[in-house]
Amino acid sequence: MRLLLKNASVWQNGQFERLSLVIDNGRIAGRSAEWTGGDDGFDRVFALDGLVLFPGFTDVHVHLREPGFSYKETIGTGSLACARGGYTTVCAMPNLQPAPDTPEHLQEEEDLIRAQAAIRVLPYASITMGQKGEGDVVDMAALAPRACGFSDDGRGVKTAATMREAMEKCAAAGSIIAAHCEDVSLIPPGGCIHEGAYAKAHGLPGIPSESEWAPIARDIELCRETGCAYHVCHVSCQESLALIRQAKAEGVNITCETAPHYLLLSEEDLPEDAEAPDSGRFKMNPPLRRKADQDALLEAVADGTVDMIATDHAPHAAEEKARGLRGSAMGIVGIETAFPLLYTYLVETGRLPLSRLIELLAEKPRQRFGLDGGIAPGDRAELCVWDLHADSTVDPAQFVSKGHATPFAGWPVHAVCRLTICGDRIAWEALT
Repeated sequence: MRLLLKNASVWQNGQFERLSLVIDNGRIAGRSAEWTGGDDGFDRVFALDGLVLFPGFTDVHVHLREPGFSYKETIGTGSLACARGGYTTVCAMPNLQPAPDTPEHLQEEEDLIRAQAAIRVLPYASITMGQKGEGDVVDMAALAPRACGFSDDGRGVKTAATMREAMEKCAAAGSIIAAHCEDVSLIPPGGCIHEGAYAKAHGLPGIPSESEWAPIARDIELCRETGCAYHVCHVSCQESLALIRQAKAEGVNITCETAPHYLLLSEEDLPEDAEAPDSGRFKMNPPLRRKADQDALLEAVADGTVDMIATDHAPHAAEEKARGLRGSAMGIVGIETAFPLLYTYLVETGRLPLSRLIELLAEKPRQRFGLDGGIAPGDRAELCVWDLHADSTVDPAQFVSKGHATPFAGWPVHAVCRLTICGDRIAWEALT
């Protein structure tokens, strides 16, 4: 397929430049400041005057729920939701049934991806057999060529011995561990929100920050010993940031991500009625923490301690999220709203430069996980086109994802994705 994208404001070296792009057989084949070649010979021509074009976003932490939980999400609905959000590559977490812990089990997920995916979906393999966070470590040498990395997301690896073995195997395989850092022994039964003022006021069991930062401290020491490439998932508290910042200064091979909800919300934003069914849309793991943690994360995003923003898109059925803060399932959706929210509430307010946001969403994830694609000549075409002047409102009823639980329902935003192209696919089109 041969495509012409005419007269877009293309993001180039930290600024916009008016360009036209030619895409041929899924690659960037030409760029021109003034297109004079006419429209003949193209399968599609897109006139993009007044719109901006970015490299396609990459999310290294999404839950697409298949195989095993298609009532929550499918590869088809989840990947189309990603395309609507401007994402062209995502890395799918392994809390599936069966878990991708053997080549045969991974094949089941790969077959679904091949049949349904609207964009590029790369699977993680699990760290442990059955993705249990304990027991036998998977055969990483066999799985690494087909997986973007290894994770037991949703469960922390319980012992240092298991994590050391995993890191040694992962380093030998030349891959990366994306760690869900959670010590459940530090969390009281039924822990549902941060162990802070809100939990105390509402009589709810809280989740302490130590349950996150203590495993990170353990793993940093193991990373020093093994040299394994190590990535910390969904960082939510300032103690974790301090550990990661120090480890980076010492040359440890470590990166981390945070999520939009930790940058835009804190426990102060939790609903007053913790038992209201609708309050379940504020429940995720790790939980929203203190305002001081939110401020520390914003600082860490700006100064480079946080390497990338990932959504932790985690869809559930409506009834699973309608049981209040105490009883609802952990997880919210976010892939369709990430850029509009971050652009509106961080970039437009002056909290974060647009150049840094594009690094966090597109450039740094690709670099860390060794992924190709972009908008440079010869690149595999991965791009998204936005109207930054379109007013909209976060409306779960309009989501492509099967999951509708978001704490941002009703928030006004100022960016709408008009086009997403992934290789030779027009993954999303909403041009008017």
